Amino acid sequence: MTKIEIPLNHPRRISLETRERVIEGHESNIVATAGLLAHGRGEAFDYLIGEKTTELAEHAIRAAVAAMLSADHPVISVNGNVCSLVPEDIVKLSKICNAPLEINLFYYRKEREDAIKRALMEVGAKEILGTHDRPSAIIPELSSNRRKVDPNGIGAADVILVPLEDGDRTEALKAIGKFVITIDLNPMSRTAIHSDITIVDNITRALPLMVEKARDMKKLAKDELRKITRGFDNSENLAMSVQIIMKHLEESANNIGKLRTKFKAGANYK
Repeated sequence: MTKIEIPLNHPRRISLETRERVIEGHESNIVATAGLLAHGRGEAFDYLIGEKTTELAEHAIRAAVAAMLSADHPVISVNGNVCSLVPEDIVKLSKICNAPLEINLFYYRKEREDAIKRALMEVGAKEILGTHDRPSAIIPELSSNRRKVDPNGIGAADVILVPLEDGDRTEALKAIGKFVITIDLNPMSRTAIHSDITIVDNITRALPLMVEKARDMKKLAKDELRKITRGFDNSENLAMSVQIIMKHLEESANNIGKLRTKFKAGANYK
């Protein structure tokens, strides 16, 4: 594939660069074909929240990091899109929080697993759980490929970060007593609703902030960290996230008329 040159002044530059990373991930076996569709859906919801990290998301990030730092055995679940979009940051967060990385794929192929493992290790990961050569346990509530987990990773974890997650797996993890954190641009998804903490934000913005927050909060006592997590209400978080979308849509509707008037005034057709 010929890499597309995106002008520095292009109004959609960041979005297009992100899209290119996912496409490159697909061509290198990291991202499943369905992952391209999932990214497009997420991009649409990013429009709805204004393509920025809200104060609400920052609050959720703080609670999520507190949960990971205070956990006995936190684990980060990695799929193809996560690896393609934020490989460096996911490895950094793993190291700061002492949370092992575990590959978990719905569309499993050994080539994908190998590509993801290689990409993570190239940016500093030392050990990757969940690979075909490791022991495997089963989440009984699931029937898809994602039911297989590493007994020393997700199988033993008390807190799990599962960004860009499937709803059925989130429900299954909750059913076996796991504390689940997710990053999901859709506050109305099953994943968002069933998680304990949902960060409604683009993962490309949320992960760097999580790394930064983890560095700052690592010095806090576990009792203080747990107090932060206990004070977080995900139902309120999701309800307010939907309200943010509604407000943004209303503002956009009001601005459309102004923009059309401006464009008409600038047109000199005869």
